[in-house]
Amino acid sequence: MQTVLVTGGAGYVGSHTCLRLAEAGFQPVVFDNLSNGHAEFVKWGPLEVGDIRQPERLDAVFARYKPVAVLHFAALIEVGESVKEPARFYDNNVAGAICLIEAARRAGVNAMVFSSTCATYGAPERVPLDETHPQRPLNPYGRTKLMVEEILRDLDRYSGFRSISLRYFNAAGADPAGRVGERHEPETHAIPLAIRAAMGEGTFRIMGEDYATADGTAVRDYIHVLDLADAHVLALKRLLAGGGTDAFNLGTGAGTSVAQLVEAIRRTSNAPFDVERGARREGDSPVLVADNSKARDLLGWTPKYGLNEIIETAWRWHRAEAARVVEAAE
Repeated sequence: MQTVLVTGGAGYVGSHTCLRLAEAGFQPVVFDNLSNGHAEFVKWGPLEVGDIRQPERLDAVFARYKPVAVLHFAALIEVGESVKEPARFYDNNVAGAICLIEAARRAGVNAMVFSSTCATYGAPERVPLDETHPQRPLNPYGRTKLMVEEILRDLDRYSGFRSISLRYFNAAGADPAGRVGERHEPETHAIPLAIRAAMGEGTFRIMGEDYATADGTAVRDYIHVLDLADAHVLALKRLLAGGGTDAFNLGTGAGTSVAQLVEAIRRTSNAPFDVERGARREGDSPVLVADNSKARDLLGWTPKYGLNEIIETAWRWHRAEAARVVEAAE
């Protein structure tokens, strides 16, 4: 069984990917500082608590487990927070990635799957976006991810360190079996926020209603978290088979507006929850929809879940989460 180091593996996408790695016959070793991750999400391998900016801690973990590759999820991801505190994002996302990469290289590991984002593209010049689209991020979060992609390209060019950057669109949904799911505090993602509103927890706010879209609200490409996890396993296998550095979009190719999302969640929950409309958030793009043909052609990746399944699995997860909170309080 080959061991893979999964930084940020106690988080949302990382934990689902550990599930898929274990199913594919790999041994995931999670390295996480638990600032946003959850120890109880580490179910398929050991947990090593540490920060990617700690070289001595990384060296010890590489020496102990001797991974064949790194899957790197550990990052700050909240766009709004990146605008408020850009230096913190550059420190964690860029300086941290460099520290991790150097530790991998010291250990003789030269393969990494990097969790990137469609936010590296910025305002779309054409839709759907393919991987040749110019990368002009609108916010510090997107710029940190682009910087790491550029670092990885240079490392391949000059030192043979190979990587695959996976540019997520909007991760959503949960493991249908309820083993792991989405748990962020504070929560900033649209689907869990709308589900909370449907469960009677506050009011959902649509940020911006004057975009140049069919209903004035922003359009996003929602992709199930297990589809993302499957792509990471395929990317890992490609690198281990000798594949070169590359980047792939991960989205369904179908756009859903925020207003359409609200209606879909109302149907699933059967709850007519309240919606407020607010101003646009700084750094948000009006439309982000993937052209995923490259991932289909080269990775053999095909999304399996549609929007209804995304919402249904998320709804079941968040209902179960709410029940766990009540039970713990009793």
